[in-house]
Amino acid sequence: MKWRAHAADVLPMWVAEMDVNLAPSVADALHRAIDAGDTGYPYGTAYAEAVSEFAAERWQWHGLAVSRTAIVPDVMLGVVEMLRLVTDRGDTVIVNSPVYAPFYAFVSHDGRQVLEAPLGPDGRLDLGMLEESFARARACGGKVAYLLCNPHNPTGAVHTADELSGVAERARRFGVRVVSDEIHAPMVLSGARFTPYLSVPGAGNALALTSASKAWNLCGLKAAVAIAGPESAADLRRLPEEVSHGPSHLGIIAHTAAFRTGGDWLDALLAGLDANRTLLGELVAERLPGVQLLRPQGTYLAWLDCRGIGVGDEKTDGLAVVSDMSGPARWFLDNARVALSSGHVFGTGGGGHVRMNFATSRAIVTEAVSRMSEALKGRTGPR
Repeated sequence: MKWRAHAADVLPMWVAEMDVNLAPSVADALHRAIDAGDTGYPYGTAYAEAVSEFAAERWQWHGLAVSRTAIVPDVMLGVVEMLRLVTDRGDTVIVNSPVYAPFYAFVSHDGRQVLEAPLGPDGRLDLGMLEESFARARACGGKVAYLLCNPHNPTGAVHTADELSGVAERARRFGVRVVSDEIHAPMVLSGARFTPYLSVPGAGNALALTSASKAWNLCGLKAAVAIAGPESAADLRRLPEEVSHGPSHLGIIAHTAAFRTGGDWLDALLAGLDANRTLLGELVAERLPGVQLLRPQGTYLAWLDCRGIGVGDEKTDGLAVVSDMSGPARWFLDNARVALSSGHVFGTGGGGHVRMNFATSRAIVTEAVSRMSEALKGRTGPR
């Protein structure tokens, strides 16, 4: 999809899929399953065990109890199921805008109301704004949940232990249940450290979800793990049994192999992404004057503020966006033949921004910025 959604002359720097070969140990596990004809139903807890081992080794988190886990089809469908456990239709779910666009669709399509608690100007959690949003939601009555993105997409912020402890304290005080999307957890670059939300004091009544899909490029092999804190184990036990029928057996095999045997491959990937992050920063500073790059601490996604270059008007109808491609993203697609994710779909604060996927070759990163630079130089009319 990444390479076919647009015309052949377009460089795809949009959807969160990497241009990398499959980790050999993951490929071997899949080949063994295919050769054995093992394409039936999944069984056992190997996936959760692998995640627990990985968490202990990488994050020194020894609190991931396999007995408090469940297999779900993927992280976003798991998010919906977790929210169903702690809220009812019509209740409020708080998100930090700008944030991963499907948060809005999945939450609202399931009958919950989305309330935004915007990030600070630095692209990080604003605990004061979050507290205000908790209070507003609680005043409306009903149950309240907070859908945390950890690390944050699209800004690439890796929340600190202190920030997350601040979240947990406020969530306790206002009676808000936290569901943490930790799909990018293994993808923390040099200079930052990932903290599982469930590992901070006061987070024992929360739920979290993770998978290997982003870090090992397994988007097409569906499977994820839902994790309950000690106080939310009873909630997770209420998860309908049929939810566990959704994950792919081959997906579970692949994700298990990734967490258990893919560490060296991941380290090499992170080194390459770190180099690409540096390259992108240098190229933007040199060739895209007026564009501000918010340097990501994690993920392989870069958040670019294009409001200073005066290209592309956001196309809206009242409060409703009339296109999923608007503003500078549309302009760069039309004029530079580079496909970026349009910032407006990420909610309040996303207008005038684009998200760029730099998990590709250095040559493609360089070519993309070069095309964008040349298109800006070739503009006619008002700047």
